[in-house]
Amino acid sequence: MSEPSGARWRATDPRTLAAHCAWMGAPLGSLALTAAATGGRPDARAWITLGVLAAVCAGITGAGLVTWRRTRYRVTTHSLELRTGLFTRRVRAIPLHRIRNVDLTAGPVQRLLGLTVLRAGTGGGGAGLKLEALSRPAAERLRAELLARAGSAGAPDPVLSVGDPRWLRYAPLTFWVFGGVFTAAGAVWRVLDGMGVKPWKIGFVRRAAEDFGNSALWLTIPLALLAITALGAAGAVVLYAENWARFRLEWADAATLRVRHGLFTTRAVSIERARLRGVALREPLLLRAGGGATVRAVAGGLGNREENRKRSVILPPAPRAEALRVCEGVFGAGRAGVLLPHPRVALRRRVVRGLVWCVLPVGVALAVTGALFAPVLLGCAAAWAVAGTAAVGALARDAYRSLGHAVRGRHLVLRSGTFTRETVTLDRSAVLAWTFTDTPFSRRAGVVTATAAVAAGEEAYRIRDMAAAEAPRFAEAVTPGVLAEFLAV
Repeated sequence: MSEPSGARWRATDPRTLAAHCAWMGAPLGSLALTAAATGGRPDARAWITLGVLAAVCAGITGAGLVTWRRTRYRVTTHSLELRTGLFTRRVRAIPLHRIRNVDLTAGPVQRLLGLTVLRAGTGGGGAGLKLEALSRPAAERLRAELLARAGSAGAPDPVLSVGDPRWLRYAPLTFWVFGGVFTAAGAVWRVLDGMGVKPWKIGFVRRAAEDFGNSALWLTIPLALLAITALGAAGAVVLYAENWARFRLEWADAATLRVRHGLFTTRAVSIERARLRGVALREPLLLRAGGGATVRAVAGGLGNREENRKRSVILPPAPRAEALRVCEGVFGAGRAGVLLPHPRVALRRRVVRGLVWCVLPVGVALAVTGALFAPVLLGCAAAWAVAGTAAVGALARDAYRSLGHAVRGRHLVLRSGTFTRETVTLDRSAVLAWTFTDTPFSRRAGVVTATAAVAAGEEAYRIRDMAAAEAPRFAEAVTPGVLAEFLAV
């Protein structure tokens, strides 16, 4: 008996073989850099490396051809199946009703070849199937077919948000503006050192170091910091443009939220509406100062915690008004409004922690070093004590003002943080359990940290420094019946 047309085995695109050879770009680039560093006269080791690369490429291409010939997939009435293997045949299957998301990703080489990688996930860490790689039209058709057979079809809703080139101004408002420069410099240093090139012996590097050391440090250090900031800002803009170009947030159908973005590497992440448990409005310190924010979905079915953090972003750094609009459109959560305040002792605890962990250690180190070796550092210690105390006081007051919690209808709203202020809106029915944590210091202060357990997102959302007497009653108001037996009558 012949198989139904919908259950026939299908092959991936043969251009997959060309995509697999893209790995040669890095070693070939290293050889080119080595040749440039040696004045175009590569040594015997470089020629041996080139020969090894050719042999390995031939082997991998042959293995890839066999793998492609033996890889087939099909969609039956009840499952998505993937068949692989030469000597040992392996068939993996996912029931269609368990498919929670279907993501499409294409790197620069795959985009050049017109290919896309399709990942069908069930929500468990490591669970799901990966088809690498399909033509773009075939991947779109398969994605629609899987979502339709999984019961996710419906009438489409309006588009929630579309990227705007003006959002690029928010790219530099991140602490990675500085860290990214040093990370990139370290990576280049390791690559050159691995190729046998000593970076500190390169002419312009040596001359730059000598000129820096012989110049007035009061002038060269600020200029160096300015140059690092400029490079970091430029790099942040480039990364933002590559990652979030052509951004589009929409309801693909009545039951599926879809995020699409990417310039060279395109990405399309789907989030099932039934697995959506809330939204998180994130405002890092610099981004908040610039009037921006980002939004993440609190949802299950996006893989383990690390994968969830990468795939849950549904709005890149953008104007705060746009972020609030996205929260409203995705989860019906707009402005948090007035939240319940926390005890005044929470401010004191933040001031003390800042002084003990930041100001005091640095000040003592400077004072001791100055007393033993360089008296000029004694003045630095005094200046640090004054400036550090003022900074800690300002940050502590901001952190205290950010604290808040409330119940808004069917939603639980939590807010905290200063370096990254986060306002989380959760569905009250998604809270599975509560944990109350204290320490000897917090018990003495009369506060406690309440943690709401949710089977989505970060899995635990904390309300820090609540009044100890208020915390159980508030938790009971959020999830009636959960703590009733523990409350005093």
